[in-house]
Amino acid sequence: MDFWIILGDVVALLATALLLGGLFSKFGQSPILGYLLAGMILGGPGSLNLIESTKEIEAISELGVALLLFGLGLEFSSQRLRALGSSPLIGGIIQVLLTIALGAAAAATFGLNIRQSIAFGAMISLSSTAVVLRMLMERSELEMPHGRNTLGVLLTQDMAVVPLALLMTILGGEGSFDVMLWGVGKLLLLIGALVVGLFLLVKIAVVTLGTLTLHRNRELTMLFAIVMGFGATCLAHYAGISPALGAFVAGMLLGSSTFATQIRADISPLRVVLLTLFFSAVGMVADPIWILEHWQLVAIVSILLVISKMLVSWAVFQCLGHSVRVAAATGFCLAQSGEFAFVLGSIGLASGVVTQDMYALVVSVTIVSFFFTAILVPAAPGAGNRIASFIDKKSEPEAFKAKTEIAPDVVIIGFGPSGKLAAQPLVDQNIRVTVIELNQKGVKEAEQLGFRGVIGDATQNDVLEHAQLNRCKIAIITVPHYRSAMVILENIRHLAQYVPIVVRSRYQAHANDFTAAGAHVIGDEKQVGECLAKHLQVWLDSDEYKKDETN
Repeated sequence: MDFWIILGDVVALLATALLLGGLFSKFGQSPILGYLLAGMILGGPGSLNLIESTKEIEAISELGVALLLFGLGLEFSSQRLRALGSSPLIGGIIQVLLTIALGAAAAATFGLNIRQSIAFGAMISLSSTAVVLRMLMERSELEMPHGRNTLGVLLTQDMAVVPLALLMTILGGEGSFDVMLWGVGKLLLLIGALVVGLFLLVKIAVVTLGTLTLHRNRELTMLFAIVMGFGATCLAHYAGISPALGAFVAGMLLGSSTFATQIRADISPLRVVLLTLFFSAVGMVADPIWILEHWQLVAIVSILLVISKMLVSWAVFQCLGHSVRVAAATGFCLAQSGEFAFVLGSIGLASGVVTQDMYALVVSVTIVSFFFTAILVPAAPGAGNRIASFIDKKSEPEAFKAKTEIAPDVVIIGFGPSGKLAAQPLVDQNIRVTVIELNQKGVKEAEQLGFRGVIGDATQNDVLEHAQLNRCKIAIITVPHYRSAMVILENIRHLAQYVPIVVRSRYQAHANDFTAAGAHVIGDEKQVGECLAKHLQVWLDSDEYKKDETN
């Protein structure tokens, strides 16, 4: 298809998503609902058919999910992933199996044969990685107990896609159970090989990137992120693994590097665009006319699906020893069908086990469940508290608390000569110091002094947020460039209104601007002048000067 047609369709889709997403946001709803509605209106069956390049946009939009998982992997180093424990993994496996069984039993009561019933259960068994993780990340709830459970289950479900795809093929009469077992074993081997390969690749890439001057070549981190994220996505795809899972592994391996913070900030705008396209593309799969003609069936199945998946996840994590609060909140987050229902449904259509009407129903129910998710995920913590209080009358509601890293006491932005001098009193003290610097050499010097070093551009909010600047006790800005320092100062004031800020002002003419923005100013010119005056006074008081005066 002509490139300009595709570009025009992308622009039209994004513009409509912007309009409808903004409208939903104005009324306090998730903009994701607007993105879905934009796709349903513009493209796909039963729409206005204004979008011609549907397949091309779907292919492009899948990269948004890959970047979402890549960015999430940057947050979760291997150590933090291990800290999730085995509970989410076990819970994910049990949840998928129970949902398949219940879905198959429900479908059988409606007259479907055993193969079709199992296929229906498989299609609805997975939840939505893209919708749920994006909402949890926006609400900073991934580190909460229910957020960690949800993340573990969603990652487990991503790994289950390949076995379920093989199951759909077998249900259609192609292949055998032995083929499925071989496919699962092959999947595990490929995942192991992918992890090892990406680990070696990341190590080589980090060493190579470490020789580059990032503060002079800012575009290099962006290129590095795209190559690693999309490269891992391609490798996973060719290996027959979920592409998003490959991107997550690459991000996780990079998560412990000093580049993680800046990479996360650099990919954020691209991730937003591609994810918006993804949700709009998901909307294009639905048929609004079919939904309206069968609205009673869609409504009943959607409500039953949401309630059933919520109760299954709740019961699973309750049995695994989690509190009622956490288990119920986890159930609220996982109470939807996921985007992989479309993939499994397409395979089922091709193999003959899924009829066109069944596929239309699953697609419609999945889209409707996304609308429920936009309400349920934000309500999860509060609902968990209320349910726990109702079940146990003696129980008092507790705030869901995130297990976050220990916040720094001092954040120093810029670690040149001024930053190093400012940090001298903090060396070998029981004070937590975080240094944000674009120059890798400066970061290494900070780490040698016992500080935490972060490679990042402090003019970007994502970098400041990840450094937990809003929780520090004082921030020091030593960046010599006036405009950059002012942007950093304004960003800090936006994130942390009451954190004391000390700013270095290279020129006295800018001191008033920094003071007006809410900072205490140390001026280079004033300090130099005072230092020169001090030396002159010492010379005036010296015996050598007095001797010359006498002569």
